[in-house]
Order: sequence, then structure tokens, then C-alpha cells
Amino acid sequence: MKRMHVHVAVKDIPQSVGFYSALFGAEPSVVKSDYAKWMLDDPRVNFAISTRGRESGLDHLGIQVESAEELGEVYGRLRKAGGEVIEQGQTVCCYAKSEKSWIDDPAGIAWETFHTTGESIVYGDGTGERTARVAHEKQDGKQSACCAPQPQAAPPAASACCKS
Repeated sequence: MKRMHVHVAVKDIPQSVGFYSALFGAEPSVVKSDYAKWMLDDPRVNFAISTRGRESGLDHLGIQVESAEELGEVYGRLRKAGGEVIEQGQTVCCYAKSEKSWIDDPAGIAWETFHTTGESIVYGDGTGERTARVAHEKQDGKQSACCAPQPQAAPPAASACCKS
């Protein structure tokens, strides 16, 4: 059975854990200093937050599967959807070991398809994510990936889009 995946970049993990725990009526299944995840059954979603994004907001969406067979099915759908599929393969990201691929939808939203194969004691160094996401770099030059590197200098100026 497949599960929707939503990953949101946040500025403050404890504050966001409190908010989302109240909203979902459930505590997260994973809590780290830079990451938290809820595996909800109603609605069936893998909802994750992290401080790894370059700016707060929607980082990416995805489809998580429970078997290699389901992953093959979803990969077939990706190829039919059109656009460039970036096959990342085996990786460590978000304190998990996974097999994954990426594609952008027509609106430019990154979609991750993945099968989690185990846990990891580290978030991941982002190496595979950066390589996979290079093709999906947005027009404003920002990457939007789960394990994108943290900016070393001052963050880029905020986009006028969707800002008050």
C-alpha cells in the first residue's frame, strides 16, 4: 500500500513538533534535533519536517511504497508522466536508507518516489540528493531537496512570490 509523503522545511523543530502533534492528534514516530516524522494512518501520510531546507515551506512531495514491486510500478508511472526522471538509487536521507527517484511536476514541484529499506543513525550527507536534484534546480537558483546542503553564506533574498 502506498503512502503520500509531504516534507516541509521549518525554522524551529520543537515549535513545529508541538504544532503538528496537536494538528494530527499524534506524536511523531521520529524526532531528531533537525528532523521529525509522523507516519499517519488517517490520512495515510508520511509527514516530515526538517531544518534542512533553504527557506520555510513546502520542500517536496512524494509517494512512499512498501515493496520493491510497488516501487517498480510507481517508476513505470513516472516514465509515463513525462519529464526527466532522476534515478538516485540507494541512498541515506532523513535518517533512513531508501531506494528513490525524483521528478518535477509541470508546476515545478519536486516529487520523490521511494522505498525505505532501513533506518540510519545519521540524516545523510546529501551527496546523492544533490546529485539527483541538480536537474531540478529552480529558476531562482535554489535547490529544494530533502538533503540539500545548508547555505554557508547569508541566505538568498526572498522571492516576491507568495510573500506578504
